[in-house]
Amino acid sequence: MEVQNLDAFKNAQKQLKKACSLFDDCEKDNNKFTIISNPKRILEVNIPVKMDDWTVKIFTWYRAQHNNSRWPFKWWIRFHQDVTKSEVKALSMWMTFKCAVVDIPLWWGKWGIIVNPKELSSRELESLSRWYVRALYKYIWPETDVPAPDVNTNPQIMAWMMDEYSELVWEYSPGSFTWKPLEVGWSLWRWKATAQGWVYVLQTILEQLDMKIVWKTIAIQWAWNAWLTMVELLTELWAKVVAVSDSKWAIYNKNWLNVWEVSKIKAQRKSVISYEKAEKLQNPMDILELDVDILIPAALENQITLENASRVKAGIILELANGPITPEADEILEEKNIKVIPDILANSGWVMVSYFEQVQNNTNFYWDESEVDSKLYKKITKAANDVYDISKYYNCSFRSAAYIISMKRVLDAMKFRGEI
Repeated sequence: MEVQNLDAFKNAQKQLKKACSLFDDCEKDNNKFTIISNPKRILEVNIPVKMDDWTVKIFTWYRAQHNNSRWPFKWWIRFHQDVTKSEVKALSMWMTFKCAVVDIPLWWGKWGIIVNPKELSSRELESLSRWYVRALYKYIWPETDVPAPDVNTNPQIMAWMMDEYSELVWEYSPGSFTWKPLEVGWSLWRWKATAQGWVYVLQTILEQLDMKIVWKTIAIQWAWNAWLTMVELLTELWAKVVAVSDSKWAIYNKNWLNVWEVSKIKAQRKSVISYEKAEKLQNPMDILELDVDILIPAALENQITLENASRVKAGIILELANGPITPEADEILEEKNIKVIPDILANSGWVMVSYFEQVQNNTNFYWDESEVDSKLYKKITKAANDVYDISKYYNCSFRSAAYIISMKRVLDAMKFRGEI
């Protein structure tokens, strides 16, 4: 086994290379792999922001555009103190294949700012958000390059950015950013739709495996926002959520967690350890090693690695974070016959409902909740069934199957445009 590498971009390329070796059109032409495994464009910008104490602080920002064979770009904005260029490149690549596996006409990039937003006041955060747009608005067009939130960004930040962009281009432009508050162009039911998409994927794969979600024990790493909505949906389906964690703590009750009480605690911006009817784990990473039926890593990259993969006991892993499992850990999990539903499929509901919002913004016609749900269900369950079928055809993991489907769509689009 190779020495483990925690470089996110190299790991993303390694995942793609494994799938490429199974896919004739890619395996026979290494140039195709080289093209689709590297971003088209990388940009680095330094943004000055005046702080509350009147000092000026410089924030570094990275932008990676991976592939736009089916225009336009769609990308997430991440605010995090550990953002790196490699991470942004990896995320942009994962996002391309995430769009392709569910067959929506968007292609991906990623933007990241090195900042801990918890250290900023509301005024400083708004100033950073607006200066961000001022520096980059010429690259943001509703029909060309549309941002959305990621880690540590939210509807309020999107509203500030959309407002700044609208002022700069002298017209109201709700389609320039997605995941905005409902009052300024958010899609109805979107918050629940994101979580519902994750549940639809899980249910579809379980059905293909002749399994049911009822009474399955589930541990979820990182409980916040839409993840908590998913917890509630799983509980309504009679699954048993027995463990959740946040950035610092994890709690576990082998019988059941009252997820509505946990949700209320998190809504009050408290830690999950404020919930008193559960055992507090010594290390939040221990949640990954609990003896449960389904494990859901929903935090950041490189959570299950060569170091802890052998101790994972769950039979099924639903990846809601981007890149939570390293390629070396993937090999160990495959040897243990642990089924991994990969991030580019599992988390595709997020981008799908973002796409729905963009479509509604651009047409200025908004759907009701049942229409959003119906469109989501139809596309995401088809994608999950396709991944399962391809995994059987190639006798490969769900991850490789998802990449094979995605690669074919990317390469076909590039071929017809004359790019390859």
